[in-house]
Amino acid sequence: MSLKDKTLFITGGSRGIGLAIALRAARDGANVTIAAKTADPHPKLPGTIYTAAEEIEKAGGKALPALCDIRDEAQVADAVAKTVEKFGGIDICVNNASAISLTGTLDTEMKRYDLMHHINTRGTFLVSKLCIPHLRQAANPHILNLAPPLDMKAKWFKGHVAYTMAKFGMSMCTLGMSAEFAGDGIAVNSLWPLTAIDTAAVRNLLGGDGMASISRSADILADAAYAIFNRPSRETSGNFFIDEEVLREEGVTDFSVYAPNAKGPLAGDFFVPDEVFARSETKVARTFG
Repeated sequence: MSLKDKTLFITGGSRGIGLAIALRAARDGANVTIAAKTADPHPKLPGTIYTAAEEIEKAGGKALPALCDIRDEAQVADAVAKTVEKFGGIDICVNNASAISLTGTLDTEMKRYDLMHHINTRGTFLVSKLCIPHLRQAANPHILNLAPPLDMKAKWFKGHVAYTMAKFGMSMCTLGMSAEFAGDGIAVNSLWPLTAIDTAAVRNLLGGDGMASISRSADILADAAYAIFNRPSRETSGNFFIDEEVLREEGVTDFSVYAPNAKGPLAGDFFVPDEVFARSETKVARTFG
């Protein structure tokens, strides 16, 4: 298993899950484009495209920091073109960028609704669309969407209909494109965590240090994504993967490394179907849903 000399195009990779996936690939000597819009330090959010690029190169990879708002088709096209010019192609597309607002219908401003749909659903569609011509030329091409299983229960919609619609839009890209591009051998999958993940969004929106203490690190998603990318694309498509289940298939049995300081059950994540929790060996608190 190796991603040496493979090229990854990752959206929203200046921090959190996207950066973790980038660094895992970089350890093999992969090429990584960080396509994100954070060029200057943010007072509440760590990292920029430039600090991410530095970390990738220190980890052993090659990096291209690409200032890119994925709502802008021209900017995405430019970032894709620069990636191909620098690295010679694209092997893996990671749709990680996402916007969240856990607000009810009456409290969701339409500009916030539009933001979530433009970044989550439209952004995933657009980035995939522009990467696919290059993925068709790759030996083992993958698209991975950081999106949940399509569990169509009302409990996942009530309280934040707009966010769920936008997030499930990413999942529908997985469902449709995996079938549409099966003949091209392009794997299109979703990956979602069993538990909450310690990211800036979790700390800022879902409970601060308290929630972070019962969450896993982003490294579990990075390791699961790495395993998926190394599977044959023609045999690994149309799946809604759960991070822990992927790693158990790879032989991992000790998950304490991903939450070394946790005491008691971890927080189960949004959108995880009941049957996944039922078959899991990990004890989780059903915090959401």
